[in-house]
Amino acid sequence: MADSENSSSNGVRNETPSSETFADSRSEETSEASKLEFSEDEEMLIIRMFNLVGERWSLIAGRIPGRTAEEIEKYWTSRYSTSQTK
Repeated sequence: MADSENSSSNGVRNETPSSETFADSRSEETSEASKLEFSEDEEMLIIRMFNLVGERWSLIAGRIPGRTAEEIEKYWTSRYSTSQTK
């Protein structure tokens, strides 16, 4: 009986993350632009860390709660990267 309870419990757990994942992916799309807005403190920390460790985005992200390496790299390249199109 415990096994049947676990299997139904597992079935619910398997359904819940997939629906939450779908909702999360939609909210990520809408909040992606707002996440690229960094506070002045975050920006100063990114600059200081970049000067220390270079393009080691995961190390920099480890110092800023709630930020991923990809977000920081995207922010850095959009803000501080020099375009070399010419």
